[in-house]
Amino acid sequence: KDDPNVFIAGDLFWFPKEKQPDIKQAPDVMVVFGRPQGDRGSYKQWEEDNIPPQVVFEIASPSNTITELEVTKLEFYSKYGVEEYYVYYPETGRLKGWRRQGKMMSEIAQMEGWVSPRIGIRFEKVGKELQIYRPDGERFATYLEILEQTEQERQNAQQERENAQREATARQQAERERDLEATARQQVEQERDLMVQQAQRERENAQREATARQQAEREKERERENAQREATARQQAERERDLEATARQQAEREIDLMVQREQEAISRLLGVGLTAEQISNALSLPLEVVQKFIDTDI
Repeated sequence: KDDPNVFIAGDLFWFPKEKQPDIKQAPDVMVVFGRPQGDRGSYKQWEEDNIPPQVVFEIASPSNTITELEVTKLEFYSKYGVEEYYVYYPETGRLKGWRRQGKMMSEIAQMEGWVSPRIGIRFEKVGKELQIYRPDGERFATYLEILEQTEQERQNAQQERENAQREATARQQAERERDLEATARQQVEQERDLMVQQAQRERENAQREATARQQAEREKERERENAQREATARQQAERERDLEATARQQAEREIDLMVQREQEAISRLLGVGLTAEQISNALSLPLEVVQKFIDTDI
């Protein structure tokens, strides 16, 4: 377990052949020398330098049959390169093992005191209990001890969860009480703030009403001033229109007088025998004006 170049996994699918997902097994425990430790979703042999698990353990459960464990799985592990295969029956304490001999797996005749060539562990039977020893002689926990330890750990974890739940409940209760106190304080502060705000609003409303009255009075004064200015403007416009009309009339009279004088001058010059061109030059009038008068007079 402490060797970084030994991969150990339990209940992990092992796929020995690429693109053949139906060929697989999920050993209860498998040990692979020459592959690094680390999490894997499955053990795909072609991605692991094509190294198969060297040691495989199966622990019989009520759903397993002897044929499944000692024939079907044995044939699979034998075919795909496993060196050592062990099957343990917890109910009876029986342990069976097979070791590779060439291309085949041969059953180990005597498992009592057997030492795994690959991983160096030793198997001993004490009554129906299987005991396994490390290479340094230290005994592994037995299956029952593991179950008891697991149960104790489960109970400890349950107790810790219950304690944590009680502590969490107590914290939540304390937090709720603090929240209620804080809410009560906030309520008092809000009510006080509301009273202050209400008084402020009343003062502001009174000020706005006074300002509105003053504004209305100013508006009325402006309206009176505007009405006065409009009346003055109308009178001024009427005077200007009267002056413009008088000016137009004066201009029209002057134009009529000037035309009359020009016509009289043209008549006199025609009477002395001048031509239209001569009259135009003499009076500095456009020739067409002179000619138009002559044509009209004729």
